[in-house]
Amino acid sequence: MKKIIVCLLLMSTQLMLSQTKPSLIQESDNLDNTTNNSENIRNFGSNKSKNIKTDVKAKITDYLIITKENDTTYLDTTLSIKKEYKFNYLRKDNFELLPFSNLGQTYNSLGYNFKSTRLMPEFGVRAKHFNYLETEDINYYHVPTPLTELFFKTAFKQGQLLDAFFTSNTSKQFNFSIGYKGLRSLGTYQNILSSTGNLRMTASYKTKNNRYIANAHFTSQDILNQENGGLTEESVRFFRAGDEDLLDRARVDVNFQDAEGFFIGKRTYINHHYKILNNRDSLSFNEIKIGHVFQLEDKTYDFKQSLQSDVFGEAKRENFLFDRVKLEELYNELNLSYTNNVIGKVFFNASHTNYNYGYDKILISPTETIPNRLKGDVFAVGAKYFKTINQLNLKAEIGANVSGDFSGNFILAEAHFSLNEDITLKASLNNNTVAPNYNMQFYQSDYNEYNWKNNLNTIKTQQLEFGVLSNKWVNVNLQVTNINDYVYFSKATDSSQIEVFQNPEAIRYLKLQVQKEFKYRNFALDNTIEFQTVDDPNNSINVPEIITRNTLYYSNHVFKKAMFLQTGITFKYFTKYNMDAYSPLLSEFYVQNNEEFGAFPLIDFFVNAKIRQTRIYLKAEHLNSSFTGRDYFSAPGYPYRDFTVRFGLVWDFFL
Repeated sequence: MKKIIVCLLLMSTQLMLSQTKPSLIQESDNLDNTTNNSENIRNFGSNKSKNIKTDVKAKITDYLIITKENDTTYLDTTLSIKKEYKFNYLRKDNFELLPFSNLGQTYNSLGYNFKSTRLMPEFGVRAKHFNYLETEDINYYHVPTPLTELFFKTAFKQGQLLDAFFTSNTSKQFNFSIGYKGLRSLGTYQNILSSTGNLRMTASYKTKNNRYIANAHFTSQDILNQENGGLTEESVRFFRAGDEDLLDRARVDVNFQDAEGFFIGKRTYINHHYKILNNRDSLSFNEIKIGHVFQLEDKTYDFKQSLQSDVFGEAKRENFLFDRVKLEELYNELNLSYTNNVIGKVFFNASHTNYNYGYDKILISPTETIPNRLKGDVFAVGAKYFKTINQLNLKAEIGANVSGDFSGNFILAEAHFSLNEDITLKASLNNNTVAPNYNMQFYQSDYNEYNWKNNLNTIKTQQLEFGVLSNKWVNVNLQVTNINDYVYFSKATDSSQIEVFQNPEAIRYLKLQVQKEFKYRNFALDNTIEFQTVDDPNNSINVPEIITRNTLYYSNHVFKKAMFLQTGITFKYFTKYNMDAYSPLLSEFYVQNNEEFGAFPLIDFFVNAKIRQTRIYLKAEHLNSSFTGRDYFSAPGYPYRDFTVRFGLVWDFFL
């Protein structure tokens, strides 16, 4: 299946290469990448060859990208420092994330955002979800000509990262897209290979009168990681001492060489609505829509190990250990909305979720019986309200489970106010109550100590957020969060195995982030500083007090403006703290309060260039690794990356 998909994408790319006419695209190096009206779609001509007019030039702003919430942006082919931050495996800014040594592994979190509108528990296996495309991560498109984008970046030994994407409008009413991100990277340590794939396909349709609109997507994602359990205690000591015999990382001893974790997820999603009433005139606007949302998602996580390891304690068998857990979730929603130019937009919905989580066997022990399934039905209702008053945008949302085994509710209120063209003020209030993740409620494993059935209270979260956005002055974001009955993984004081704990104390978490870029001629200094503090008697949430990222760079057109060049140095640093540890068996991070990590600088040097619609990236990562101390870890026992040089590009093709 993967080979067929890759072949199709390569054929599409070859077609684009043979027919690309860059002169048909008009663009600027300073694009404002936002638009406020999601329905203001340009009236393009038909894509049929007999109607194509070669004298009509498509603008870059005509290539629309539409989110799940109907917010619309357009394709951005510019080269900026923000693009540099996003040129990574996740294709998003990873300021609060610390990657492991190999591409495609997990990330340790340096900060958290607890804003949520979830009503159902999550699958768990959170360490495998950083690269997992959720429903809100899928975009839909409307393009005047077929568009192909290729993303490429080198990996770590015997592997590459490629993200190929193609989209086209067959008519003004119908768009489809297909994309596949594939990675294979051997890594520098033993038994640490990563192999991942993210297939995504979308389709969008609307009738000529715009009364019926449908968006749909399908995703199939797999994440395979060989797990070595980190370095042995002796290897950690040698690593910190800078033992020259271990500079060849393949010679470093690891805890085991026969384990792997495999996560698979598939999702089918359809969101469509019909306008019952669409009354527009010069003085009034009234619209009534009825809609339906369907989502079917399956997730499976396997952990395999050839021989039993003392790291996880005693097991039911000595070899061929295998744990498998599945979740099947079916979601249906009916909604009704009314929009009026005076009162705004009011939205009501009722939903049903059928869930089936668990294993293929019931576990019976002398002390307890652990069932094989959690399954049932949950019914929920909700409402939303949107209103724009001059420069003030208001949004309110509420939802609650009214029937079923899981209780949950949320309230979200947001306000955005534009003082002028540069300064925007924002504020939000979020209150969320939700059941803990499934794998915290009950779990089964071939390892004896990793079997539990817990009766846990719901997690209650309240968050206040305030922000100021200004390109001229400064960007400031403040979050104040209060959490009750927080659930987490950790080790008991008298045990070496991981257990589930619920914090009976209230947790108060404050996070302040300030971002400002200073420019002088062709030079710029981009700074992001984050301050965090946690009031938690049980130390169940640990974060560094300060995180900082500072980039000094130079930008200019060269070669008679045929190339736009950016080059500079990025410095990242975070203070020491009790960094979370990683469990490959659970594919989860757990709290440890025995040892502090951090306080090591990460310095990268980069040279980026843009030629037409192609952006080229060259980076020397962690160039200070050999002279600022070898105490850099992504998690206890898992060293951060050594110095390496990597190359990549993003290439857009237009028909």
